[in-house]
Formats: sequence, C-alpha cells, structure tokens
Amino acid sequence: MDKDFSERLAKIEEVLLEALPAEYKSEWKTASFGTISECIGNIHLNPLVLPCRNLLTLGGKRWRPLLLVLCAEMAAKHTASSMEEEQKFISNAYKLTPLVEFCHTASLIHDDIEDNADMRRGKPAAHITFGLDTAINAGAWLYFEAPVCIDKLDASVELKNRLYKLYTQELRRLHLGQAMDILWHRTPDLIPSVEEYTAMVQSKTGTLASLAAQAGIIASGGTLETAAKAGQIAAQIGVGFQILDDVQNLTTGNPGKLRGDDIVENKKSLPVLLHLQKYPEHKEKITSLMADAAKNGIKSPAVEECIKILEQGGQIKTAYEKGLDLIKTKPAELSSLYSKDTASEAIYRLFAGMVPQVK
Repeated sequence: MDKDFSERLAKIEEVLLEALPAEYKSEWKTASFGTISECIGNIHLNPLVLPCRNLLTLGGKRWRPLLLVLCAEMAAKHTASSMEEEQKFISNAYKLTPLVEFCHTASLIHDDIEDNADMRRGKPAAHITFGLDTAINAGAWLYFEAPVCIDKLDASVELKNRLYKLYTQELRRLHLGQAMDILWHRTPDLIPSVEEYTAMVQSKTGTLASLAAQAGIIASGGTLETAAKAGQIAAQIGVGFQILDDVQNLTTGNPGKLRGDDIVENKKSLPVLLHLQKYPEHKEKITSLMADAAKNGIKSPAVEECIKILEQGGQIKTAYEKGLDLIKTKPAELSSLYSKDTASEAIYRLFAGMVPQVK
C-alpha cells in the first residue's frame, strides 16, 4: 500500500486497539456494558475480547477504515466552515473506524465457522483456537461493540442517529448476502445466475465498503444524497475485490489459505458461474468434483481437477478482467463526487495499489 498512507494507518491502528483493549479499564467497561457487577472480572471478559483482538492483530489491509477516513477528508474540504471544524470532522472519522473494521472482523469469525474453514490469515481460525461456542458468541458481541464508537463522537444527536441507522441497515444487508451464499454452498446442485451472485456480493462484501464511504461523508457533514451515491460506488469496489479474491483462490491461493479451498467449500464463485454459463454441459461434472472435494478435503485430487476444467474454459481470466475493471473505474467515480483535491486523489491511489497479482 502507498507509503503516504502510513501515518493514517498508524492512527487507525491506535484507535482500533484502544477500542478493543488488552487491559479492561473502567471507562471502557462502562462504555461497553454500562454498570455491571464488581464480581465480573477479566476471566469473564476474555472470552469476548480475546478471539476478536487475536484476529484483529493478525493483520489485514485496513482499506475499509482508511476509505472511511479519506472520504471524510474529501467531504470535509467542502463542508467545513473553518479549519477547526475540518479537523473536528476528521478526528470524528478516525473515532468511527472500529465501526467498519470490527464489523469486518466479526464477519470473518462467523464466516470461518459457516464455511468450516480451519485457517484465517495464516493461523488457526477463531473457532479452532477458542472453541465453537466462544467464537460464535465473541463474533456476535463484536457486531454490537462496533457502534460504541458512535457515542464517542463530538457530534449532534441527529448525526449520531444517522450513523446508527446506516450501520444497522448495512449490517442487515451483510447478513442477507451471507444467507444467499450459505444457501448456494449448502445446495450443491443449485447454481445461481451471475446477477444473483453480484447481488449477493454487493450485500456480503460491498456493504462494508458502502458503510465506510457513507460514514466518512456523513461524519464530515456531507448530505445523505451524496453519501448514498458514495455508498453505491464503494459497494461496486467491494464487488471488484471479491471477484479478484475468487480468482486468486483458484490461481495463486489466497494469503493464509490453500489454493482451491473455495472448491472444498462448494463456493459458487464468479469463475465457476461464468464457466457454467458458457459450458452448461459441465454442471454435473463440476458439482460432482465439488462434492468429492467437500467430502475428502483440500488434498482431494478433485480440487485440482476442477480448477483445471475452469482454467481450460478461460473464464477465470474473464472474471479477473471484470473485477479489475471495477477497481480501475469505480474509485475515479467516487473521487469525482467532490472537486479534485489531495483526499480524492488519495482514494484513487489507495485502490490502484491494491490489485493482487494472479497467474
């Protein structure tokens, strides 16, 4: 990622770790739980915090909270009436970064459980390390912990209510997208259309990009109309990254995971859907290979056999080009919502430097 972002990322990291602390100070406990019994100690709080903090500190690109800050900076240049107000808007944006990154972290914990995935970011998944019951509960808690940051803003009640409404709506969309994805990978013979896939990804993956862009603009006094436009564009960027993630899974393999684990999980990714759209006669063969891979695991020969069929059909490349086009064109659209300045240019650079290289 661009070195120019290092200062912003350092501030974001500081906010995230403060919001999900290693030591539970009274101020944090009160903000999170209100008044609780004195008998509640670290031993009781650890099962909530440790699985979430452990995953958070394993890394991640942090592009969603960075997008939130950049959108706030871009809007603040045009909405603030003074330098002091502009700095207040940007300060609020940093405070809001847990809203998107905690939601993302929670979704990863639950996603790994629902996909029966063993690894995340090169380490055992949360449910493997901490147990299934603890991981489910901790991930659910983190969804509710994320909006605590809204209460800490130097902002009006009206603005805070807008952010709460935005967050809960986008969170419902995220779960709708996940429901669609679960339906498809639990039903081997059910092949969604490309349009259904796109709608699913806009909800499951795109919604956090949408949340980031909208929250940043709203926090800086931007109009709801402009925020909504930004959210729609940002969601398309999220779709682009998911498509490239699909492609990477079938080529080099995603970081921290094994090549082809989407085959094991019976994921109806875009390369698979485009292939079956062009070669419908391959449906029985591909669903059979996915079923074999699901039964016998990542080392099953069915994984590579399925990938080989997809490679020969040429649709992995087609999917890559579709994802790349979204990431190349949509950031420019997002940047153009306000007149050109350093923040809008930074949004374009952010995504230009994030395209993964695949074979």
